[in-house]
Amino acid sequence: MFKTKRELIFVILAGIFITNAVVAELIGGKLIQIGPFVMSIGILPWPIVFITTDLINEYFGEKGVRRLSIITACLIAYSFVVLLFAIAIPAAKGISPVSDNQFQAVFGQSMWIIVGSVIAFLVSQLIDVTVFWYFKNKTGDKKIWLRTTGSTVISQLFDSFIVLGIAFWLPGKINFTTFITSALTGYTFKLIIAIALTPIIYLGHDIIKKHISED
Repeated sequence: MFKTKRELIFVILAGIFITNAVVAELIGGKLIQIGPFVMSIGILPWPIVFITTDLINEYFGEKGVRRLSIITACLIAYSFVVLLFAIAIPAAKGISPVSDNQFQAVFGQSMWIIVGSVIAFLVSQLIDVTVFWYFKNKTGDKKIWLRTTGSTVISQLFDSFIVLGIAFWLPGKINFTTFITSALTGYTFKLIIAIALTPIIYLGHDIIKKHISED
């Protein structure tokens, strides 16, 4: 391993991808308000996921992203299993700086949220790679912005509705109107981020292309 810069770059991108995806799911229970809009703080790491997804797609192919997405979905599920055990084990009374109630309040997400998060992540990533390579095959090496932004725009539409639908609407925690409004708000925010990240994606392409060509 690590005999070439290409291998090292893949490991680095995969590590960044997995870390941000898992963190996004773990912190997703906190809601923030931006003006009149309410959304999950889990959106915060997603710009990094967008960038790494596109770069892995570009330089390591469709199979690389699909396999990495499945592995990451399994790791997200594993993280929740570990948290369930951590919640079940009582804190040391009078010693632990974090009480059971505090730990439960932060990490005790419902099973609906866990299922919704894993399914939404996996579906959106598989859609992302499919759309990316559709545009890639049509345009070749040209129009990087089209395949990166286009794949994100379509995949995150599904992600926004699936996670809220399974986690909050199906179990009756929110009504249909709130579900649609919240999903559209989160999707709009992700769309703005995807467009704003376009220059950074071009920069990432140039850096990786330069390092790979040196092998």
